[in-house]
Amino acid sequence: MIEYVFGKLVDIETQYIVMDVNGMGYQIYCPNPYRFQSQVEQTIRVYTYQYVREDILRLYGFESKKERALFEKLLNVSGIGPKGALAILATGEPEHVVHAIEEEDEAFLVKFPGVGKKTARQIILDLKGKLDDFAPNLFNQGKEVLQVKKGKIENQALEEAFEALQALGYVERELKKVRPVLEKDDMTTDAYIKKALQLLLKV
Repeated sequence: MIEYVFGKLVDIETQYIVMDVNGMGYQIYCPNPYRFQSQVEQTIRVYTYQYVREDILRLYGFESKKERALFEKLLNVSGIGPKGALAILATGEPEHVVHAIEEEDEAFLVKFPGVGKKTARQIILDLKGKLDDFAPNLFNQGKEVLQVKKGKIENQALEEAFEALQALGYVERELKKVRPVLEKDDMTTDAYIKKALQLLLKV
């Protein structure tokens, strides 16, 4: 297993980041790639999980070992694949997920793309009481307030945020409900994604 990738962050896409390590570009899928927006062209360390199946070989990346560990636990739940686990972690606040599991809050869990009632119940059955290490405030280390310029006519950051949310599995019908609220704010792509996810979980 590849423990981490240490190199220059050279590109950010809606589903993954690209890191240059000694001239080799690594494509690393992340819960929210735009968390790394302020670190483009910087040398960073990303903790990774190597996912291997007959038809796929893919690297998944995380800001911390704790976040990666929760991703691995979610993968062990029947009905949860990498895409579903990334969508659950994309809010950047996994402690809320842990709280929902411990409190058996199925209504909260089914709001994530690809998580139905059966899967939510399975998550609770498999993980409740096994997440003691995931205390609050352990997932927000090293976060920075990002500053980027926005176009006055077209909000590029907002459009990038919606592209990323669609990549996580949210459909246009769901996104239309939160768009009017988001359009009132002037934020970075990462901030739009976080706020949109918070709103979607309340719908």
